[in-house]
Formats: sequence, C-alpha cells, structure tokens
Amino acid sequence: MINTYQTSLAPPPVPPRMNRTSPVLIPAAAPSHGYSKPLIRFLVGLVLLHLLLSFVGFFYLYHTSKMEKVPLAEAKAALLTSGGRSHNAMARMTVKQPSYAPRQNITSAGYLQWNMGRSFYRNINYYRISWLTVLQPGDYYVYARVTFSRGHPKIPLASRVTFRESETAKENEVMKAYCSLESQSSGLCTATQGEVITLKAGNQLSVWVQDLSLVDYEEGATTFGMYQL
Repeated sequence: MINTYQTSLAPPPVPPRMNRTSPVLIPAAAPSHGYSKPLIRFLVGLVLLHLLLSFVGFFYLYHTSKMEKVPLAEAKAALLTSGGRSHNAMARMTVKQPSYAPRQNITSAGYLQWNMGRSFYRNINYYRISWLTVLQPGDYYVYARVTFSRGHPKIPLASRVTFRESETAKENEVMKAYCSLESQSSGLCTATQGEVITLKAGNQLSVWVQDLSLVDYEEGATTFGMYQL
C-alpha cells in the first residue's frame, strides 16, 4: 500500500495575508502621487502670489511717479502760456554808431542802427539794419532803452518806437519815452519803455531819435528788443 501522505515535494507557499505589510518597496511609491499634488499647488500659488505682488508694486510705482510728474507738467504748461517756449520769436538788438558822425549842435534825426554781430534774433528778420520784421503773428512784449550822453538846448531827449504794416506802409508811433539832461551838459540819462503789442506777419518796428549824436553808443547802454508771448 502506497503512503500518499509522504512526498519529497515541498508544500506550496502560504499566500500573504491582506493585513500584512508587503516587503516590496516599489509599490510603496504609489502614495507619492498624493504628496506631489499639494506641493505643485503650493508652488503654483507661490508663483501667482509673486506675480500679483509684482503687479501691485509696478502699479504703485507707476501711480507714484505719475503723481510726482504732475507739478512738472503744470510747470511746463505755465511756461508755455507765459512765453517760455524755445521756438518763440524774439530779438535783442544792440545799437551801433552810424557810419557818419553827425556834427554837434545840428539835429540829425534818424533810426538807430543795429550791430548785427552783437545782436540776437530768432524767428524775426531785419530790414536795412534799422527795422525788425515780424514773421510770426501774435502778441509781443516790445521794449526799448535809449541812453543819452548829452543834452540839447532846443529838443527834448526822446526815443520813439515806430511801427509800419509793411516796408512801403506809412509809419506810426506806438511808444515814446523821455529823459532829461541839462542843455549841453555831460552826463547820462535813459529813456525806457515797454508795452505789449499785437503784431501780424510782415509788420515792422524800429527806434527813432531826434538827434543821433546825443545817443550813448557804449555796448549795453542802448538796446531794443521784442519777445513773443
């Protein structure tokens, strides 16, 4: 009789129980998926927060710089309305002594002549040394300063700013100023005048005195100019 309970074969392995921890390490990596999601969410939130803070900071700096520039803009606007534009027409003319020398005690009325090498003008032209021609219409502040070095027994010491609409038009007096010196006495006196005048393109201005020999031609003593407002 054969004994069926004895054999050389080993018994089959016992299957692992469900509640026993598996010694295999590879399946244990599965929980890492649950851990990576919060980490990714945290990083994404951190990046979004950084972008938000950057945007807020940029907006704040922009708003601050804009507020700081308001006074500068207002200053520029005020400068423009007050004639501070760099392209405004202007002229500052320095007088020069006439090529002829009028004899003393003889009235030699005439227009002052300008030393073009010592004068400055912009967007204004000159005509025959004595006249300034307006190129841009507008309101101009016109001034004249004529210094006299001697008095005269018969005529007052006066300077006149004359105006004409064009080269061939009739002349008109628009400003006049006086100063006083004793007859034939040495000394100095200055006739100064200034006024706002509305001018058109082509209008001309000049300075006229009754005796050119009485004028002080020292540089800076006698000047004429205009500035567009």
